Amino acid sequence: MTARPFMQLDVFTNTPYAGNPLAVVLDGSDLDDAAMQGFARWTHLSETTFLLPPTRPEADYRVRIFTPGGELPFAGHPTLGTCHAWLASGVRPKAGDRIVQECKAGLVAIRQEHDRLAFAAPPLHRSAPSPTLLARAAAALGLKAQQIVAAQVLDNGPVWLGLLLKDADTVLALSPNHRELKELGLKVGVAGIPAIEKDESVLSVISRSNREARAFARSTPEQIALEVRAFAAPIDVDEDPVTGSLNASLAQWLIADGHLPERYLAAQGQCLGRAGRVHVERDPAGQVWVGGDSVVCIEGSVRL
Repeated sequence: MTARPFMQLDVFTNTPYAGNPLAVVLDGSDLDDAAMQGFARWTHLSETTFLLPPTRPEADYRVRIFTPGGELPFAGHPTLGTCHAWLASGVRPKAGDRIVQECKAGLVAIRQEHDRLAFAAPPLHRSAPSPTLLARAAAALGLKAQQIVAAQVLDNGPVWLGLLLKDADTVLALSPNHRELKELGLKVGVAGIPAIEKDESVLSVISRSNREARAFARSTPEQIALEVRAFAAPIDVDEDPVTGSLNASLAQWLIADGHLPERYLAAQGQCLGRAGRVHVERDPAGQVWVGGDSVVCIEGSVRL
């Protein structure tokens, strides 16, 4: 066994232990699939990643991403956390503030904005779920049909059944039957727009009316535009604290269909005692960027 540099980070937060943890082995050379999978199962985190030299000249590094149950072609919080660990190890990207990650899904662009990283959401393929699938998912979540505003099957590497519910309170009140969700065989992501968002136009009018109101509008704390939860029983994770790939596909869907603006802040993890924050922006070219802070919690070595 070899001592390999190791970090454990918290992603989508700048406060340790308030986001989604990620284990990163910074040198995965010579490890076979069984060794990587075995270590990922041992950490029992939603994802564990292994850094490797790139095989494509335009890439800065290559990463393999494992859940306790298998390998993923792409995932969001491992992309941001692995990139943070890679930069923290002292290396520098080939092209200034842009990093190119190689993974099984292909090349993923990552940009640096001060201390925050954001990845370019991979292309999204989406389709309407079958009535049977939607009914089974609703039953497992304890939802009535009228509580679901819209639904899509979302595929940007990982595949999710995405549900937009009538409001954020409905999302936070869910108490799913995880056994039934596992039998469904598909991860389910649910999202709801906080009721305050529906009154945003009123605040806008007030904020233009006088100096005091404008000062109040500027000093209002961060405004959450979307509350998200991710149920992943098929990969042995009942609920993921903060999920980059799901937030990426939700953003591409909900912005395109007019449910959300081109720039917003999403929250995830509240029901697990976390405070994940996901920064979403669609640029003028139509590319969706998904960003978040990361913080190193554990640093040392692991014998593998």
